Amino acid sequence: MSSNTDVSLSSYDEDQGSKFIRKAKESPFVPVGMAGFAAIVAYGLYRLKNRGDTKMSIHLIHMRVAAQGFVVGAMTIGMMYSMYREFWAKPKP
Repeated sequence: MSSNTDVSLSSYDEDQGSKFIRKAKESPFVPVGMAGFAAIVAYGLYRLKNRGDTKMSIHLIHMRVAAQGFVVGAMTIGMMYSMYREFWAKPKP
C-alpha cells in the first residue's frame, strides 16, 4: 500500500468568500443567475399581498417558473460564453 502524502491543501485553506470570487471568475453567469433568482423571489414575495383573485398555488407556480427560467437562461448564456472563449477566442499558437 502506498499513500500519497503530497496532497495539496490549497483548496482547503480557501475561505467561502475567496472561493465564491474564484468560481465567479471562472463562470461569470452563475452569480448573475443567482442574483436574478433572488430578485424574482423578492419580487414574488412583494407581489404576494397584491395578487388579487389569483390562488396562492398559481402565484407560487408562476414565480417558481420565472425564477427557474432565469437561472436556466443564465446558465445557457454562460455555457455559450465559455464555449466561445475556449474554441473561438482562443489565441492560436
